[in-house]
Amino acid sequence: MVKHYETVFIATPVLSEDQMKEAVEKFRNILRKNNAEIVHEEDWGLRKLAYPIEKKSTGFYHLIEYEAEGETIENLEIEFKRDERILRFLTVKMDKYAVEYAEKKRREKSTETQKGSEQKTKEE
Repeated sequence: MVKHYETVFIATPVLSEDQMKEAVEKFRNILRKNNAEIVHEEDWGLRKLAYPIEKKSTGFYHLIEYEAEGETIENLEIEFKRDERILRFLTVKMDKYAVEYAEKKRREKSTETQKGSEQKTKEE
């Protein structure tokens, strides 16, 4: 049965921008190979960690929201554990309220960007 999931992972801060894109693409491909549908992605960038992990105080955060079968999560998490670039990861199954909230948040964000771009064109 297909369910809605959200995974946030933290990659080591020593990666270059290209290496980070490569890591994200690897996990996207794993999801696609397991017939998951990626709904939304956010790159949160370099952020400070709440506590040091492997003597690192910062990390690159990335969020992927997707619909997939339960066994896909197992495969994805095995790959996260094997990859040395990943410091931490967390996958959460989203209930219907979390899915609605995420959709509402995305709609609000897109209308804010539209309003911002309309104001810029009016000012010009």
